[in-house]
Amino acid sequence: MTASTETLPVVVIGAGPIGLAAAARLIERRIEPLVLEAGPAAGSAVRDWSHVRLFSTWSEVVDPAAEKLLAPTGWIKPDGDTYPSGGEWADRYLQPLADVLGERVRYDATVTGVSRAGRDRIVDADREAQPFVVHLTGADGSEARIFARAVIDASGTWSTPSPAGAAGLHALGERAASDRISYRVPDLKDPAVRARYAGKRTAVIGAGASAFTALAYLADLAKTENGSGTHATWILRRGISGSTFGGGAADQLPARGALGLAAKAAVDDGYADAVTGFRTDVFEKTGDGRLVLVGEDGRRLDPVDEVIVLTGFRPDLTFLAELRLALDERLQAPVELAPLIDPNQHSCGTVYPHGATELAHPEKDVYLAGMKSYGRAPTFLAMTGYEQVRSIAAALAGDHEAAARVELTLPETGVCGGAGLFDQPEPAEETGGGCCATPATLTIGAPASSGGC
Repeated sequence: MTASTETLPVVVIGAGPIGLAAAARLIERRIEPLVLEAGPAAGSAVRDWSHVRLFSTWSEVVDPAAEKLLAPTGWIKPDGDTYPSGGEWADRYLQPLADVLGERVRYDATVTGVSRAGRDRIVDADREAQPFVVHLTGADGSEARIFARAVIDASGTWSTPSPAGAAGLHALGERAASDRISYRVPDLKDPAVRARYAGKRTAVIGAGASAFTALAYLADLAKTENGSGTHATWILRRGISGSTFGGGAADQLPARGALGLAAKAAVDDGYADAVTGFRTDVFEKTGDGRLVLVGEDGRRLDPVDEVIVLTGFRPDLTFLAELRLALDERLQAPVELAPLIDPNQHSCGTVYPHGATELAHPEKDVYLAGMKSYGRAPTFLAMTGYEQVRSIAAALAGDHEAAARVELTLPETGVCGGAGLFDQPEPAEETGGGCCATPATLTIGAPASSGGC
């Protein structure tokens, strides 16, 4: 890298919790960041699930370096023992942090490509001496490019939910039935959304935290005056065992344990029926517009009015196509990280804290961070992302001792995934998209859950 390249900013893609924490850590290291956010505000993806209540407390979702930037502004840290909703996280922490960063955050800036200046992925000559070039489009369609000394992609996976098809592809008829399918946990506080599911039969596909939440919320809806007749069909690719509903009281994240118990109660109390060993192959529409799900084994389920697909998320790697990334062929995570986060072996609490070494690629000074770094693995916690960017910033500053140091202790738990938790190994998308955001309380008036926080 030339002296002129070193004066360029580090481009951070995404003004979510991990991207903004990366900017704070870079500033701490006296490295200039430039955060590019596709949405109109900080935490735009988080705001999409503003009704979600995390099962991590405030003390676990505020980055220490970010807190140092906020403190001189008079910012008041929320009670560390309480659980924020997605909306509260965005409004009370992410947006104030972005405001402190000021012009270092650029909104309505969608990254469309990243490469080395004058070098596509084929060219070796003098490659590392070239700065990165980042192409972006604005909300008005205007195009621009920015040169950078390094790139941290913290754009997450929220925009690319996995489909219902068991093969990892859309099931036949899935796209044509899109008006009856949602890939998000519904916000039942919204009257229009509530009316969509009240008194209806809904299929819930998935077996992770988000699916648990959908089951619990639909059960709560069924208990209300206007929710009579609401019923869920819970579709699992595996069977039900003693560990299906998580760790319960043994979970060191208590709100997550309570969620699994609430989902179990929905089944036990008759508000949901479980269909096991079912791998969705086809969506068929009936004459009245309802949907019949057909499995790979030919089984046909009873018609439902709505389908909620909660089969996890996957990374969008298209705009990184000209970079030399080393990604695991299964998880689409960095090859050194993949064995540490394999959902067949690990849960949130058994993932060893990691940093720049595990996140490095053949393309020097490019890092995937946050949920994006986990590829298709679902067991991500915000604390893990904060540790990642602390290490990355240290590495970019040349402090390799600090980059290698572990400064994080995760809560131990065995409920997110792992070979011991399944009747048989399952793909990451079966677990439903993340281990860090679930409701602290389970009532219709409380936020619903989602994955990846």
